[in-house]
Amino acid sequence: MTEKRNRVRQVDSLAERLAADASRLLEQASCLEPGAEREALLKKAHRNKMAADINACLTSPARRLPT
Repeated sequence: MTEKRNRVRQVDSLAERLAADASRLLEQASCLEPGAEREALLKKAHRNKMAADINACLTSPARRLPT
């Protein structure tokens, strides 16, 4: 009745995976001519960088909880 979920243990941290994906996307975008596909890759790379920054802020040990 219940299916067993395939669990994947990540080797790299979330920040490392986001940074690697962002650099890969920037590399792909640099090979393309200006256009919609290039802009989409640049936007996705920017979102990945923002997500890494947000993750760093949220997991920072200096982060204070609201009182």
